[in-house]
Amino acid sequence: MRREGSPWTGLWAVVMKELADHLSSVRMQLLEGLIFLTALGSTYGAVRQLKASVAEDPYLYLKLFTTAQDPLPSFVAFLGFFLPLAAIALGFDSINGEHNRHTLSRVLSQPIYRDALLLGKFLAGMFTLGVSLLALWLLVTGMGLLVLGVVPGIEEVARGLLFLLTAWAYAGIWLALAIALSVIFRQTATSALAAIAVWLFFAIFWDMVVQVISAAAVPTYSGSPSETLAHLRLSLFLSRLSPNTLFAEIVLALLNPAVRSLGPIFITQLEGAVLGTPLPVGQSLLLAWPQFTGLVAGLLLLFAGSYVLFQRQEVRA
Repeated sequence: MRREGSPWTGLWAVVMKELADHLSSVRMQLLEGLIFLTALGSTYGAVRQLKASVAEDPYLYLKLFTTAQDPLPSFVAFLGFFLPLAAIALGFDSINGEHNRHTLSRVLSQPIYRDALLLGKFLAGMFTLGVSLLALWLLVTGMGLLVLGVVPGIEEVARGLLFLLTAWAYAGIWLALAIALSVIFRQTATSALAAIAVWLFFAIFWDMVVQVISAAAVPTYSGSPSETLAHLRLSLFLSRLSPNTLFAEIVLALLNPAVRSLGPIFITQLEGAVLGTPLPVGQSLLLAWPQFTGLVAGLLLLFAGSYVLFQRQEVRA
């Protein structure tokens, strides 16, 4: 049967309702509090170490995000660990929670199609993550201004905003994965454990799998340059299938202007290059653009998969 009206009718009603639930839930408040405390700790450690740095460093502001002081890791390392957890916590019970509460059929009986319901839940999660990331970014920037007394330049602010956008896209991948698993599994515990298992696989075991596959596919017994180069290229390609690797490479290019390549470099490529000269923000963005488009493509593919599955799923009263 042909549907009447727009499939996006009621979209913003779903977004506002889910956004209010996320921002007021005890689960998210505890997780956000933990993230803010760890961000404060890592930023404090970075500030203490940067006070002993050279005052003429033109990129002192960017080092707030990447500087670590034992035993505290850097702010970027904290985000790489906590963002997937926050995104999974927002999305693991998006659809199966409605099934278990027997409210899905009631919602869909209103003038709200499945299109608007699923997209509204996804957008609400993205807005929640965006608000939290923006607050964290402003917190780190404010501490840098207050303690270090260094005003960031326009290029540093641009790099910081691009880093914020990258972190948002990285979190969106795990949110889309959690929503997809909430469509596949009817039990909320199963979808949560499956999402955490995927995250742990890419965070811990994927590098090991890449090394095994690369060694089996392209062995380097003879040690010839061609075999070594083929092995490196295959390893780099496989490692970039992980969103963790893509996020790390984008952050490296954006927050370290001295980085000129994210892969193997030939000697011929160094001819005429002025070593030690930082790249402008536009060139760093071009360097990380393939990785950024990979993050966005993964986000869209995961959401499209959950959309197709949800459209074909039977909903009973």
